[in-house]
Amino acid sequence: MKYNLLLAVIFLLFSCQSEVQKENLAQLNGYWEIKEVEFSNGETKEYKVNETIDYIEVKSAKTGQPLVGFRQKVMPQFDGTFKTNGIRENLKVFEVDNAFFLECKTDYGKWNEAIISLEDSTLVIKNKQDIIYTYKKFKPFSLK
Repeated sequence: MKYNLLLAVIFLLFSCQSEVQKENLAQLNGYWEIKEVEFSNGETKEYKVNETIDYIEVKSAKTGQPLVGFRQKVMPQFDGTFKTNGIRENLKVFEVDNAFFLECKTDYGKWNEAIISLEDSTLVIKNKQDIIYTYKKFKPFSLK
């Protein structure tokens, strides 16, 4: 009985920890291509080719300050450059109970997204509608 209780407590402790580490938040920087979307009803949609990708840039103004920056949709071109419409979402990365979130803000609204997982080549974000977005690092192509 004590053994089962101990296992349950250990499982709860590890399952509540975030996969995202504060020192890895700089990995948010770069070009991210949507790979898959999992809807709240369990259905998924895979993306083989994307016309637009997300460019994320965050940095800290001072040591100990939250990361701030922006996210912008860009369209990769065959020559290796990117086009954009110039619209940016302001971002702020913040922590609550060992979990990390993106505060996104535009002229039209403000919302938060939970960072579920962050590795150098994979990013998983969940919004308040329980939609999970899985991104992979964009690998540029060029016909040069």
